[in-house]
Amino acid sequence: MKHTYRTKGTCSTQIDFEIENDCIHNVVFTGGCNGNLKAISALVEGQKVDNVVKKLKGITCGFKQTSCADQLSQALEKITNKVS
Repeated sequence: MKHTYRTKGTCSTQIDFEIENDCIHNVVFTGGCNGNLKAISALVEGQKVDNVVKKLKGITCGFKQTSCADQLSQALEKITNKVS
């Protein structure tokens, strides 16, 4: 199932992704640092939701209190109702 998450506090404005059998697929960020976000998308492809959340949650970007990676973890938690 395809999901869309509007980011908050980052250069990217949206994250589109799919979750199938608790694995993440087809992550696409809108806006932000193109190369870095393509890398994040490639690294999380096929990974379990819980593993990605554990690795990405709380990462900051510069002076911001969040990052595109952190926003992906928040999106995954929200969609799967696993907010801690």
